[in-house]
Amino acid sequence: MNAINTPLLLEEQKQLVSLLKPILDEDALLWDPEDTIPYECDGLAAYRQMPLAVALPSTENQVVEILKVCHLLNVPVVPRGAGTGLSGGAMPIANGLVLSVAKLKKIVAIDPLARTAVVQPGVRNLAISEAVAKHSLYYAPDPSSQIACSIGGNVSENSGGVHCLKYGLTLHNVLKVRAVLITGEVVEFGSLAPDSPGLDLLSIFIGSEGMLAVITEVTVRLIPKPQIAKVIMASFDDIEKGGNAVAAVIAAGIIPAGLEMLDQPAAKAVEEFVHAGYDIDAATILLCESDGTIEEVEEEIERMSAVLKQSGATRLQISQSESERLKFWSGRKNAFPAAGRISADYYCMDGTIPRKQIATLLKRIQGMEVKYQLRCINVFHAGDGNMHPLILFNGSDHAEWVRAEDFGSDILETCVALGGTITGEHGVGIEKINSMCVQFGEHERNLFWGIKSAFDPRKLLNPDKAIPTLNRCAEYGRMRISNGILPHPELERF
Repeated sequence: MNAINTPLLLEEQKQLVSLLKPILDEDALLWDPEDTIPYECDGLAAYRQMPLAVALPSTENQVVEILKVCHLLNVPVVPRGAGTGLSGGAMPIANGLVLSVAKLKKIVAIDPLARTAVVQPGVRNLAISEAVAKHSLYYAPDPSSQIACSIGGNVSENSGGVHCLKYGLTLHNVLKVRAVLITGEVVEFGSLAPDSPGLDLLSIFIGSEGMLAVITEVTVRLIPKPQIAKVIMASFDDIEKGGNAVAAVIAAGIIPAGLEMLDQPAAKAVEEFVHAGYDIDAATILLCESDGTIEEVEEEIERMSAVLKQSGATRLQISQSESERLKFWSGRKNAFPAAGRISADYYCMDGTIPRKQIATLLKRIQGMEVKYQLRCINVFHAGDGNMHPLILFNGSDHAEWVRAEDFGSDILETCVALGGTITGEHGVGIEKINSMCVQFGEHERNLFWGIKSAFDPRKLLNPDKAIPTLNRCAEYGRMRISNGILPHPELERF
């Protein structure tokens, strides 16, 4: 796996290191395998690759000079934040450089009147809210990994969280991004104005997975802390009733601050770990949060309770204190580590479906558990149909990993068949690149490549990620046929 030991790459490595040394501090350039191995993967540890070297700049100017060197030498660059991503988006390229922005971690400015904060990409998500708490403000997107994940990675993946239903994804909470192109040119996307002239390049850039430019500064929108928040934990004795209840809440014109779903296996795993007070006898539970003024919350809790009862809830438990509310949410936010306690490994999927299809997907996943002989526990950002099945397997058994990978692909393609998409917030990276062949046709993929080429003509920034080539799609189609799987309509011509 250690690609830099090959004779072909050794000379490239020497040349790259010699040109980067004058730019960086002595401890900010790594090329020895012992030093670079921590960077061989991101949160998706099933895919690993050693890079030529790792650069850790501490200023924007250093980022500029690093990219100029890589452009000169034609060396691929993989931007990296905190490394908590789950799609392999920060996995190194064998003959490339990992450019970590972990040292760019300053909160540059806070404007409580304009309700904005200017931060560098290495700032942790939760650190923003901690820094502005004294102004009774906070940053709304709250991924489960918010204590560790960085804002640069959030922008690259368009991350969400349990409160994204009401307050939006990263896209809806970022006003401006400063970044550096592969040529070393500094560019800005968006503005502090309500609208900016020209094409909305900020929306193209957010979620671009490090393929267009390297982020050096982000201006985020802050919102006032609500006066009060309460959570309803609703229990259902049937998965279908729980899934339909999600659609019923939204159909009633209610937009909860959070609307999450856990099936029984997930609730049991979480309860054993966190002791959040979950009803482990229920087939599925919903967590429905309301926030705002005391009067608004009381009214909305009453309305949501009525809808949930009409949808077949067998039990409703409303948080009676802030500590109990946080305890309910701690269970949902610890679903991933809870899975790690009951299985040697787990494979976290990320697809999105129409809300009315939640029950259908859950039932199909139950059938896939039998088909692939693997267990799966399910948690959902149910309000927007973003599901996170956690496939449990033993990574030391290669056959189990192959089945887990096939299980995951089956789930994603089922999402597409149900009118959804293959990702909600984790990105495509390397993990879902084959599924892109099913989600999008050749014409659409060519348009994606056109955007990529406009920013990065040589395709040096995070290459071989997110957008599949025609050859990859052809190979994927042939593999499906050889495995006895009927070709998807988009792959039939291969």
